[in-house]
Amino acid sequence: MRCSVSTNIPAHGNNPSTDKLGTTPGSFANPPRIGTPYTFSSPDTPGMPGPSDRTAWDFLPEGWERGEEFAVAPDRFKAVTQFEYARLGMITPEMERAAERETHLSPQQVRDEIAAGRMLITANKVHLSYNLDPMCIGRAATTKINANLGASPLSSNTDREVEKLEWAVRWGADTAMDLSTGGNLDECREAIIRTATVPIGTVPIYSMIIGRSVEELTYDDILTEIVKQAGQGVDFFTIHAGLLKEHLPYLKDRLIGIVSRGGSLLARWMLAHNKQNPMYEVFDEICDIMREYDVGFSLGDGLRPGGLSDATDEAQLREVETLGELTERAWARGCQVMIEGPGHVPFDQIEFNMKYARRICHGAPFYVLGPLVTDIFPGYDHITSCIGATAAAYHGAAMLCYVTPKEHLSLPKKDDVKQGCIAYKIAAHAADVALGIPGTRDRDDALTRARAALDWSEHVKLSFDPETAREFHDEDHDVDEDFCSMCGHDWCAVRINRDLELFGAGEAKEIGEIAELAEKTLLAVSADDDGKATCHSDMVDEREAQKIQAGSPGGS
Repeated sequence: MRCSVSTNIPAHGNNPSTDKLGTTPGSFANPPRIGTPYTFSSPDTPGMPGPSDRTAWDFLPEGWERGEEFAVAPDRFKAVTQFEYARLGMITPEMERAAERETHLSPQQVRDEIAAGRMLITANKVHLSYNLDPMCIGRAATTKINANLGASPLSSNTDREVEKLEWAVRWGADTAMDLSTGGNLDECREAIIRTATVPIGTVPIYSMIIGRSVEELTYDDILTEIVKQAGQGVDFFTIHAGLLKEHLPYLKDRLIGIVSRGGSLLARWMLAHNKQNPMYEVFDEICDIMREYDVGFSLGDGLRPGGLSDATDEAQLREVETLGELTERAWARGCQVMIEGPGHVPFDQIEFNMKYARRICHGAPFYVLGPLVTDIFPGYDHITSCIGATAAAYHGAAMLCYVTPKEHLSLPKKDDVKQGCIAYKIAAHAADVALGIPGTRDRDDALTRARAALDWSEHVKLSFDPETAREFHDEDHDVDEDFCSMCGHDWCAVRINRDLELFGAGEAKEIGEIAELAEKTLLAVSADDDGKATCHSDMVDEREAQKIQAGSPGGS
């Protein structure tokens, strides 16, 4: 039963609890409007860019017409991509599987979001013939996380990268990117794709310069590598086509310049040849290859900020404008698109970055790295970035690229992959609950009930990492008891609360012991004149706490 309060709480949207358990009013996000730019969305802070009034429906291929509900293609046209099937009103097995995994969405809703360009299913036809389990990325769906893998010239090998892939999936990665720059890149990529049940992405330019300098790269080299990797089964490509020659002068006052590997390589090529970005120049040809295999675009942010000092600057925003243009061109050629985003962004600028991209790129799914909200915690950047990632997902990002503790320092190892995945599962899940996505709080509610019942077995079972939860609990307990070592038996608020509930229900004969303990606790922690006690952990040293508990009912 909820009581009336004089304070006006914000208007709220959907309750993320299926059974609307507890006393919270639910999500303070906008009410969900699937089928519009406001699928699951945060309220706009005044001054934020609103959504675009255009969608992928406004960029049909030449010769197509918009019918009453779906598109009409020219005679003898054969759909190839999930995007084309959706535009024609068809539901594919991949759409059905994606909807099955998104229990709040129907196959029809998945189809319609794909057709509008707000969702994509990254599922290369070759990879589908192996072990790929299709999934969808879009703000109407739950937030996804990506794990970066890949050998470097100094460390790792194919077997180790496959092991890291399997480990990342074990800890919640929805996609993975092979960013190898050393070893046998083709062999490593092939092994990862044949093993992976999740979509795999790459940055093709890394392989394009093996055995040659970037200045030697030709248009034919670019297209040849794109064909090869698409034929291997890569599901999405990061293509840094939005960084243009005319953007380079805007970098002169940055503290750290270009931090994207792909972006820096292409900038070097442009300066050497005094020509436009070659990825931009052959973009239409790249689209045609990617359409043939149904490889999704992840339009790269070659000018993303590498420090808070360079965030939301002229260079970054101009590149986003070009990404909007490229999105329109890719849609017009039948390709699926998502947009990559920053980077390092002060917390106060995250909402603007998300909503600016939403507007300029007409609602195409936004895929962001972090962002990191501070630059002074190397070794802990999985934490600094998952703080930003939570805000990014709440304000519109559809997929989060994880950061590990090794970011900026060295190549991640197996445990670093786990730490990065868990940090980003926290960010994604927190945002989904805040957005009010149906059912996303159900497991939280179940764990809360187990916690209230002091049911340690169920508490551990429902946790995301049961092994670690059990290990921490058992450090100070040989068996499960009705308290934890943080409070001890007589100080356990949950246990006392349970006794109070039993008394209120008439199942306890006396409450004297509880009242006595409460009075003793109040005195022991030095209550102020208003009867408000400060935390005993701050006010009582260890020996004093032991004396207090020794004199409490049930104490030893």
